[in-house]
Amino acid sequence: MPYLFETDEHTQLRETARRFSQKHIAPHAHAWEEANEFPRELYREAAEAGLLGVSYPEDYGGAGGDITHALVASEEMVLAGRSVGTCVGLGSHGIALPPIVRLGSDEQKARFVTPVLRGEKISALAITEPWAGSDVARIRTKAVRDGSHYVVDGSKTFITSGCRADLVTVAVRTGGEGHGGISLLVVERGTEGFSVSKKLAKTGWWASDTAELSFEGCRVPVENLIGEENSGFLAIMLNFATERLFLAGQCVAIAELAYRESVSYARDRHAFGRSIMGHQVIRHKLADMVTKLAAARALVSECAVRHVRGEQVPGLAAMTKNAATDMCSFVVDQAVQIHGGSGYMREVLVERLYRDARLYPIGGGTREIMNEIIAKTEGY
Repeated sequence: MPYLFETDEHTQLRETARRFSQKHIAPHAHAWEEANEFPRELYREAAEAGLLGVSYPEDYGGAGGDITHALVASEEMVLAGRSVGTCVGLGSHGIALPPIVRLGSDEQKARFVTPVLRGEKISALAITEPWAGSDVARIRTKAVRDGSHYVVDGSKTFITSGCRADLVTVAVRTGGEGHGGISLLVVERGTEGFSVSKKLAKTGWWASDTAELSFEGCRVPVENLIGEENSGFLAIMLNFATERLFLAGQCVAIAELAYRESVSYARDRHAFGRSIMGHQVIRHKLADMVTKLAAARALVSECAVRHVRGEQVPGLAAMTKNAATDMCSFVVDQAVQIHGGSGYMREVLVERLYRDARLYPIGGGTREIMNEIIAKTEGY
């Protein structure tokens, strides 16, 4: 079931993403997940296929389009590529570049955005700290102005693509306490005082590297400041709204893949003299799965369309993320149950999807924080 907003252009984009993923990702999906990484060359190949630049301005090497195109391309890569970790790692620029596109100078866009969309460099976003996750206003990483540089000290954690990133969009404290003292700096690989302190082992998303980053007397040129000093919090909040919509879209893709795998297994697996699809309890599980999936897809579609229209959607994005993550958690759990003992085995796809899905009620703002945003936008 495609999104209701899809046009012939979206259909063609799906076909492009499907062909690319079937050729370049699917044959290696299990091996890359087990290896906890995928080849860097994949970024260049995705860029050549026009997939890295989807929804980015053509002036800076993008392929044009909007968030609806990005959702479609991302979904098809998960469905055809069968490795959520690979797709997440390949798309880490989706949260790292928007603040630069929105607030950066032309020189910054040419220096940071264009090489990433060409697949020449890898970008990451670094906001979360060991002591500040969803509460962004509490970040402690400091950036003190010293002539033509900022001196950065602190650490970040849970950074997707942090191990291999060539440039990192970093939230730092340039002013006083609270949200009013936060800025965004681009820190480039090789900058003295900047290092990857640890590669993190995770429950899911194995093919996507996740890092702890360290900044010790790290001197970053002032020209790497994105937007105005102490104005980074708003940019981060704007970024969160679209990130949450993307995460909801990934939940729809994961659940769709788990549902398809379950239908196939139920038709092929026989028990008590017939396929397990012949048992009402299995059919009803599948019916519940696809019903919840359709509802979440409809909400993602509405949120995306309203965003493209220019409406402010922080509350709706929070609702969409919660609905989609709840749905995904349910669907992957039922998929494992339908597969029985096989569903608990690492070489079976639904086992991996079950692990991958657990991140979504946490990442991009926890389910509990989403409820606080919803409550605030509803006025209570």
